[in-house]
Amino acid sequence: MMNRMMMAAVLVIAAGVAQADPIEGTWQTETDDGAYALVKMAPCGANFCGTIDRTFNAQGEYPSQNIGKALVIDMAPEGGGKYRGKVWRPSNDKIYLGKIDLNGDSMRLSGCVAGGLICSKQTWSRVR
Repeated sequence: MMNRMMMAAVLVIAAGVAQADPIEGTWQTETDDGAYALVKMAPCGANFCGTIDRTFNAQGEYPSQNIGKALVIDMAPEGGGKYRGKVWRPSNDKIYLGKIDLNGDSMRLSGCVAGGLICSKQTWSRVR
């Protein structure tokens, strides 16, 4: 009886680990204002946040003051690889309505104003 309970507990834990959301992991941004970043996407409460992990410019990696700050904020999964939340643009220190459309190892991220009428977009790539 105890062996069956242990086996059931192991299976439940393994199932939880195997069901990580596809957005989780490290993503490379496009170059913006001469620099790009590696962003770690991870759960934050019921949603997902992306924190700047490393930064690069034309000279290589550099210690940006933005390392550790949230670039992607409170992205809620909507199903089908779509997420909604907020994004922060460090170059102007503004927060925008955000959308993500995830397709495998490619993430299309949009930051929008005016209720989503005017958007700036980037395509991020998963880092392996």
